Amino acid sequence: MRKILLVDNGSLRPQATLNLRRLAQALGQATGQEVEATSLLHSYKIPAEKLEGHKAVSLGPLAEQLAAQGVTELVILPFFFGPSQALTRYLPERLAEVQANHPQLSVKVALPLVDSQAPVDLRLARLLADNVRERMEGLSRPKVILVDHGSPIPEVTAVRNYLAGQLSVLLSEEAGCVTFASMERRDGEAYRFNEPLLVDLLAAKTMADSEVILAMLFLSPGRHAGEGGDIAAICEQAMADSPGLRVTTTRLAGEHDAILEILASRLAQALTGAPLLLEMPASG
Repeated sequence: MRKILLVDNGSLRPQATLNLRRLAQALGQATGQEVEATSLLHSYKIPAEKLEGHKAVSLGPLAEQLAAQGVTELVILPFFFGPSQALTRYLPERLAEVQANHPQLSVKVALPLVDSQAPVDLRLARLLADNVRERMEGLSRPKVILVDHGSPIPEVTAVRNYLAGQLSVLLSEEAGCVTFASMERRDGEAYRFNEPLLVDLLAAKTMADSEVILAMLFLSPGRHAGEGGDIAAICEQAMADSPGLRVTTTRLAGEHDAILEILASRLAQALTGAPLLLEMPASG
């Protein structure tokens, strides 16, 4: 028996879990497959009353429950832009613990939303461009910054830079420039690949007296990209420090319905068995 799980990293903000559930339901309707939403971490701490009465269960305990109920194949559909350590380290370690108790369980992990090694796929960049264009009305060639959280591994930051290049081409006739930034980074030279930081880029002389649109490379609302979150605070402070600067943020990438087409294609690949991010065969 197979079970398909749409999996994100998790957040303490209920809006993130509600968005993931919305997408899982929509994906199920679009593909004819039953898809359940779950998170790697955090969301199980949210009170049920803030999740429409349905408490969240994180991936590990949910996988244990499903295996005990007779599920023999888990198909994991990552709601991640790139191969973060949550997918390449934490997830297989946690599911290996489940398989130790349920050796009949096999696991397939689909590719994340962006596969920069595959033939050129502009779907996510087009989605981001749509989000930018929604904020362009009345502006003349604004500057565009593709902003993400920042990552401790260069492979994930490379995904952002790859998308920024595609976005630059798509908006070449409409934007003054397209660049990228991280919301935050870890200390130390080893993590300099995240530069520039958004706070520094917005304070640069080249941004003074500019109309800037932040293309939000985030999937769901949370403490970073949600209402009143870290990104909003950075923008408010930047505009206070530079009165001629005007910054507008787009909606989040994961709030655009076109994300479903990418998820559906990743699910189709996983169901046929290739390509995959990870495969963990049953041992029993």
